Amino acid sequence: MRTWQRLGYKDREKVMDNVGTHENWKSCFSEVAPGLLLFARQWVQSAADAEDVVQEAFVKFWRRNHNIENRALLYAAVRSIAFDFIRRDKRRARREAIVFADAEPAIEPQFEWQDETQSTLAAAVGSLPHDQREVLVLKIWNELTFNEIASALGISQNTAASRYRYALANLKKSLQPQ
Repeated sequence: MRTWQRLGYKDREKVMDNVGTHENWKSCFSEVAPGLLLFARQWVQSAADAEDVVQEAFVKFWRRNHNIENRALLYAAVRSIAFDFIRRDKRRARREAIVFADAEPAIEPQFEWQDETQSTLAAAVGSLPHDQREVLVLKIWNELTFNEIASALGISQNTAASRYRYALANLKKSLQPQ
């Protein structure tokens, strides 16, 4: 039986009158959200996860037609959803660990350097920051365009081009004779 029926209301409209207006909910959310985020942040690993937990709690709270004045129940909902989030995350991590353990080890490519110049270049590329090295390899060895690199890495085309320029500048610095 629905909450509004248990309370003796014949229709949902009366329940919504009891719960408050949309504007009341918006103002309540803007007022309590920072505290709820701090509260949720105790259990989850990132601010983004805390935002997800708070949003889910607030939506559930609203859908169940709880009174917006019942802040303790709202905090309890955040806590409960945060714990659910942790359990889901742990289960996913266990599944991924099992799959990773069962997978064949990755084979690192082996290169034979024909001279010291190639070896020096490989060492210089290896010393680049990961994001620059990633773009450089995709651009030079895989012949991708900046647009394709941006799509592959989930970055903007300009960011891909900048990382490529920085990689070339760093290589030039490290390979110049002293």
